[in-house]
Amino acid sequence: MQKNTLLYFLLPLLFTACGKTSVSDKKDKEEPLPIKTTQFINPVFEPVLADPSIIKAEDGWFYGYGTEDNWGDGQGSRLVPVVRSLDLIKWTVIGNAFTTKPMWKTDGGIWAPDVVLSNKKYYMYYSYSTWGDNNPGIGVAVASNPAGPFVDQGKLFLSSEIAVPNTIDPFYYAENNKKYLFFGSYSSAANQGTYAVELADDGFSVKNFNDKVKIAAGDFEAVMIHKRKDYYYFFGSKGGCCNGAASTYHVRVGRSASLLGPYLDKDGKNIADRGNGTLLISGSEKYAGPGHNSRIISDKSGNDWLLYHAINKANPLVPGGASRRVLMLDKINWVNDWPVIENSVPGETLGKGPEF
Repeated sequence: MQKNTLLYFLLPLLFTACGKTSVSDKKDKEEPLPIKTTQFINPVFEPVLADPSIIKAEDGWFYGYGTEDNWGDGQGSRLVPVVRSLDLIKWTVIGNAFTTKPMWKTDGGIWAPDVVLSNKKYYMYYSYSTWGDNNPGIGVAVASNPAGPFVDQGKLFLSSEIAVPNTIDPFYYAENNKKYLFFGSYSSAANQGTYAVELADDGFSVKNFNDKVKIAAGDFEAVMIHKRKDYYYFFGSKGGCCNGAASTYHVRVGRSASLLGPYLDKDGKNIADRGNGTLLISGSEKYAGPGHNSRIISDKSGNDWLLYHAINKANPLVPGGASRRVLMLDKINWVNDWPVIENSVPGETLGKGPEF
């Protein structure tokens, strides 16, 4: 009886105390949390994610795709490795984009994929080539999930069919209900260069092979087009991508008031002529061959970020002998409407990262 009486008096006090705690907790939850600054240091992923294509998918994650490569870890050649991140800094390997290699070409690797979200599906435009291939091509695959698997839809064209040498490094761009594919790589032939061609409405074929437009000279590859304010910006790589510590890859830029050019560098020179383009980033004492950048990604503060590959000169090769092209991240500053990376070299120190 005494226990019951004591409990009778204690229960209201207990409920009152709990009620006060709940109100306090609710108030704390309603107050905005301070923004946490994420810091990072390059590289943001290793051992390899060459020729990266980075997108933000509908599930809120960033997905990265890279050239088919053997990482030297005993797992063989990865058919377009796929990695995932929430902040562009911490990446996790989640698998390969393809379960089997496309069959429309007999030999070669799947290189330089460009992945985009279109018609509520994920389209991957990819190169199919060997080193020194005299007739490489570009194909397209589709997935309903950004992690794959991607189902091949076949060939868009071979070099011989579109009359452009070294047709690799595709880049997709859509505007005004039109879809374009930019492509091309190194060549000294008369018809050399980076070109753009209009795709069919479904993105699975080219409207007219003869209606191609030359964008840049054949000393460029790895085209990426970015629209900002009144200009379209061409980002392209020059030099050698894959010679370990001796790689000379670097990125140069031009801009145009029109998607299909002409693209001029900061000195007013047309990048359709060889030797032109304004330097964005080149190698440093620590890193060789920075290049083949992804699309630019903006964070919640409006800062722009560039992901690309580079090679640490102190650890330039994977065990199999291939260049160890790690994934790098650097902020782009816009100065007088031109993109600038600090010191024009890969960042090497701890710095403030993107905010999402």
